[in-house]
Order: sequence, then C-alpha cells, then structure tokens
Amino acid sequence: MEKKFLERMVDEGLVKHHKESYNEFVTERIQEILNEVGEIQPDLPGGEELVIKLGDVEVEPPMVEEADGSVNRITPYEAKMRDITYSSRIRVKMTPIFEGVKQESEIVTIGKIPVMVGSDLCPTSDMSDEELIDAGEDPDDPGGYFIINGSERVIIAMEEMVNNSPIFQVDSDGPMCRINSERSGYVQRHVLREKKGSIVATFANVKKVPAVVIMRACGMETDKEIIEAISEEYSGDIYLDLYGTEVEAPEEAKEYIANKSGITKDKEERVNNILDQYLLPHLGQEPENRMEKARFLGKLLKNVLALDKGDIEEDDMDHYKNKRLNLAGDLLEMQFRSVFLGKWGFVARMKYNFQKSAKRGRLPTLQSTVVADTMSDQIMSAMATGNWVGNRTGVSQILDRDNYMKTLSHLRNVVSPLSSQRQHFEARELHPTHWGRLCPIKTPEGMNIGLRKYLSISANVTREMDSKQRNFLKQRLEEEGVKKRGGE
Repeated sequence: MEKKFLERMVDEGLVKHHKESYNEFVTERIQEILNEVGEIQPDLPGGEELVIKLGDVEVEPPMVEEADGSVNRITPYEAKMRDITYSSRIRVKMTPIFEGVKQESEIVTIGKIPVMVGSDLCPTSDMSDEELIDAGEDPDDPGGYFIINGSERVIIAMEEMVNNSPIFQVDSDGPMCRINSERSGYVQRHVLREKKGSIVATFANVKKVPAVVIMRACGMETDKEIIEAISEEYSGDIYLDLYGTEVEAPEEAKEYIANKSGITKDKEERVNNILDQYLLPHLGQEPENRMEKARFLGKLLKNVLALDKGDIEEDDMDHYKNKRLNLAGDLLEMQFRSVFLGKWGFVARMKYNFQKSAKRGRLPTLQSTVVADTMSDQIMSAMATGNWVGNRTGVSQILDRDNYMKTLSHLRNVVSPLSSQRQHFEARELHPTHWGRLCPIKTPEGMNIGLRKYLSISANVTREMDSKQRNFLKQRLEEEGVKKRGGE
C-alpha cells in the first residue's frame, strides 16, 4: 500500500502542490481580481463621464520580445541559456463607455507574469520524454520553479495562521482572541483582549475600543440585545463594558469610535466605512452585514470571558489545524493584487495617464495609458530579490541545484513567519500534528531550527473545499456527535 502511494506521489510529482496553486492563480485568481475592480473611472475635465469596463483576461504562452520587435515562443532551456526571464503577457479586454455610449473594445496588454516551469502554461507540461530531450529539457526535472534573468528561483511555502477562524489564548496580559478575517485575498487582523476589566477590540485604525461599543455601532441598540448576543451566563462580567463608557445608542457608539480613532471630519460616514470594509470582512462588506458582525463579536467576547473563567481551554497555536500554507499561487496573488490595486499601482497610474492626456484636449487609446513595463518590473523585482508585499523577505530564493535530492527538498520547503532572532521555544518543537505532514528530522541547526521545515515525502497540500464539500463534512461530523466549542 505504502509503495503504491509513493509511486503515485512520484508520478504526480513532488511539487504538485505548487503547480496546482500556480495554475489556479493563472486561470481563476487574476480574473477574480479584475472582477473586483470591475471598472475604472478617470476624472475628466469638463465633467465628462468615462467608464472603462474590465472584461476577460487572457494569459498568453511564454514569449520573448526580440531586438527586431518580433515576439516568439520560448522554452525554459532557451530562457536559461539566454539569461532572460521566462514570462507571459497578460491581456485584458477593455470596453470604454463615454457619456453613456459604448465604444469599441480593445485588447490591452497590462504586463507580464513569471511562468512556472511544468505548469499548464509551460509547453513542457504536455511534452513526452523524447520531445523534452529534443527541446534540451531534462525529463526528470520536477518543475515548480521560475526563471528570472536566466536564474532558477523557487517561491517558498509560507506558514500562516488560519484565516476566518478565531484563536483563543492566554498570554502575559491575560485571555485574548485573535482572528484573521480574509475576503478576496485581503486579510484584516483583529485582536480582542481584556484591559482594565473590559474586553477591547483592535483592528484597522480602531485601537482598543470596547467590543460592546462596536456591537452598538453595528446596530444593537439595547443592553438586552448585547447580553443575548454574548450570553446571559456572563451578563455580570460585562457590566463595566456596558456602562463604563456611557454609550447608549448607535450614534453615540460611532462618535466614540471616531474620537478614539482620531477621526475629526465626516465621522459617521467614515466610521460606517470602517465597520463595512474592515470589521470582519469575511462576513460581508455591506451595511446589511453589520448585525451579523455584531452577533459574531458577541460569540468571540463570550469565549474570551469563558477562557478567563476556565470554562474552556485555550487553543494550541502550534496545532496544524490552526495553520495554513501559502503556496506559489497564493503569494503571487498577493504581489499581483498589491501591484494592481496599490496606491501607485496599475489602476491609479491608468487614471492619472488618462487625466493627463485629457487635459491636452484629446482622449488617448487605452493601450497608450497603460504602463505595462512598470507592473512587470515590480513583479519581476520581487521575484529576483525575494522581497514581498507585507514586509516579507526571502520568499523567492535561488533554487538549490547541488544534487537532485536537495532540489526536491528546496521545492518542498516550508518557512514559519516567526523571527529567528527570538526564542519561540514551543513553535520550534516537534508537534504531534506534524506527523505525516512535516519531516521530523530535516531542519537546520542554529537560529532557524524548527522554523524552517520540509514537507514529508508522503504529504500533499490540499486546496480549499467548496461549499458542497464543507456541508457534506459538517453533516458527517454532526452525525458522529461532534459539537462546536461551548456545546453550541
């Protein structure tokens, strides 16, 4: 049985997880990011209205632009020999609508992305061993890496705390809850902890505001609503939370949050925007989602109080159910999103270029307003240096080619985000849930011990389940008598 399993792992490839992640990024996630934007609206002089609709995305096969201006297809071997980047152009269908009149659509090149060797985008993925040899490729090459300026680089899998699931712990300051709320690739960190007898919440620009004040701002007008959302069992423990701030209505709660956050103008509008966009975005980002967010906050607050009283046990942060791995596609999505939507990203630059041309009395073509090289350079620079969005470093590394086993190990490397400069004794230790997932032996000595790990030879990284799979699993667990925390 074990032999057949290992044979299947070899047949499917030991870097299958990275390839699947990259394929999903190319085929689905780029389109999803553009769908989130939907349209670009430059401000034109004279009050004229222009809307640019973003349509379907096409990622071309790997190409190289020659000195004479021609564009030819390229293989990984050729990219290595010529010291060039193995990349593909991203083309988007854009439709301008000027003063309500739909104009002719254009296919616009918005930039380039690096191509993973062996992915569906790479021509070698469909070649036989004989064809690979004829093309100068190694039939036993595992793929899963990139070629940047002729250099082979691998994106390292990064360990992260699980998103959209609360973690309850006790630290030196007392009981606390933290949750990374993720929606469409954007992650907002939330922390609830006890401070001077009150449970305060911190997220975005909101710092240490009593959780019940946020619940009021979300629409819970009476004390009874708040107590029922938390639990009557702990009603005596939230007396200071309810009456310590003298906030008794949603309008007063929004005023309180604005003052604590340093907001002086358009207070209600800006606080409403914070509640909708940054408070638990995984529950929704519309005004009608506020009550659901308030009820969810009530459950978090209840469990912080329960943890303080010893009614529930704290979560084990090192348990692998509380971890997730960001693979090549996930990390490329983060970088692409930052480059596309950032302060001086693709969308902002396109708006600026349109406005600049319109001031000269003419409407430019869509392609002329796109600075494709800027977007490409930012992505390729991150790949070449390993410096990633979110102040991450070492995300992209030169692939170890000392021998075949070292190459496979490097491609199956897993790195913790914790600093190697600190002790983190528990995080460095071997955990029972590492069994079958992470190698118990292979980890470097010295400062990185236990923080740099490697996938076990039999381990594969599964993708996120869809709603049908989640409902089936939930039903089976309920049939077996599994209950939620607190017996709910």
